[in-house]
Amino acid sequence: MEPVIAIEMKNISKAFGSVKANENVNLTVFNGEIHALLGENGAGKSTLMSMLSGIYTPDSGSISILGKEVEFSSPKDSIALGIGMIHQHFKLVDVMTAKENMVMGSKGIALRGKQLTKEMQAICDRYGLDIKPDKKVYEMSVGEKQTLEIIKVLYRGAKILILDEPTAVLTPQEIKRLFAILRNMKEQGCAIVIITHKLNEVMEISDRITVLRRGQSIETVETRDVEVSRLIEMMVGKKVDLALEKPHCCQDTPLLKVDGLYVSTKENKHALEDINFDLFPGEILGVAGVAGSGQKEICETIAGLLPAEKGRIFFENANILGKTPRDIIRLGIRMGFIPEDRLGMGLVGSMDMVHNMILRDYPNQPGFFLRRKESTKKAERLVEQLEILTPNVHHPIKKLSGGNIQKVLLGREIDSNPKVLITAYPARGLDIGASYKIYDLLNEQKKRGVGVLFIGEDLDVLMALCDRIMVFCGGKMTGIVNPEEITKEDIGLLMAGGSLEKGVQS
Repeated sequence: MEPVIAIEMKNISKAFGSVKANENVNLTVFNGEIHALLGENGAGKSTLMSMLSGIYTPDSGSISILGKEVEFSSPKDSIALGIGMIHQHFKLVDVMTAKENMVMGSKGIALRGKQLTKEMQAICDRYGLDIKPDKKVYEMSVGEKQTLEIIKVLYRGAKILILDEPTAVLTPQEIKRLFAILRNMKEQGCAIVIITHKLNEVMEISDRITVLRRGQSIETVETRDVEVSRLIEMMVGKKVDLALEKPHCCQDTPLLKVDGLYVSTKENKHALEDINFDLFPGEILGVAGVAGSGQKEICETIAGLLPAEKGRIFFENANILGKTPRDIIRLGIRMGFIPEDRLGMGLVGSMDMVHNMILRDYPNQPGFFLRRKESTKKAERLVEQLEILTPNVHHPIKKLSGGNIQKVLLGREIDSNPKVLITAYPARGLDIGASYKIYDLLNEQKKRGVGVLFIGEDLDVLMALCDRIMVFCGGKMTGIVNPEEITKEDIGLLMAGGSLEKGVQS
């Protein structure tokens, strides 16, 4: 029996001003298959799926659903044809129950509670889902919220599902449950498209893969017939060595010591609660946790940007808690900080590379006049070393791509010769080749005796790069582990607030 074509997108093009997000892209997805849309950040994956879900209208090309050519003027048209998109950032009302969220914006809003519960249970039974209809969203785990998003689109009659980076904030255990749900839906005849950049997950869950590069569709392949190295070559356009070095050069005396740290939110809740750890010279200490577990707060508190309720932070035996970033610089403490928010906190977008270098250096410059020549040379050197794509060093930072902005920020901080380097998602938005360049740079810092605090979201990278991994859940530290002695599932258990009988260090 011939497979039924659920989606056929032919020669789709979409431009935003002078930027071509998609150019003559072709995609075919069958009923009863899980199709991965793979590509680097900026390859055009989300734009393509936004056109399929009615958010954007293509400039040219055609879209056919179940053999019939269609045009979408809004997401409502897409939903009416059985297409449901589950975005990376959930669109749920926290104070409402699961069943109330299920019917938001649909005709079922007038149904009574018992009838809603029955309808929700019927969907759960059919697709193997598990969620309590009367549970409030704010009481749910991230995995439960994602399950609810799936139930929402199924309730509206979706037979074609689009999931945008569905595993970005899930623990390994939650990812396994999600994949079981998707396989069950595939067996029910649903067509599923997953937008992702995680190669190991693509190989595990998908039937076929379409690779996008720079807005164009490169090739569609059967997952069982392709190797990871070939996929990377299609994504990047060249071969990439994926071997991550882990030199062992950790010293015995701590550079940074955090003791009994408490940080409160504006609502007087604990963002960090009783955090204790040491960071040693020549060590990369990883930080793992689902989004919002305290990673941002630990970075900003150490850097002097966020006040603490109590505790101590020792940098080479000097307590820097309560000190501003300027105070820390005046003490002669060399600390580099790469924040999660590149333009909001790390760099000034309207300035060029040279002046962003000056911002880092001017407290140490003598006299009243800025020395631009030295900063210009530094900027030019970083452009060459990190292969930063920019017309010149006087080009405004905000006009660069996200990956190149990240390279500017990391390069500037490393160039200041820090003793401690705090990095929050330093490879986010970078292509695979550039990401591994960043990991190599961090290893170089490690060899020089720098202590690196590495906040990451990819557990495979954390385990391959870091000497130890500190796991956070809900503002608490659930353990510090040696990645060579445990599994990803063990880390996932700690990320969810569980505990391990062995392998946890003090």
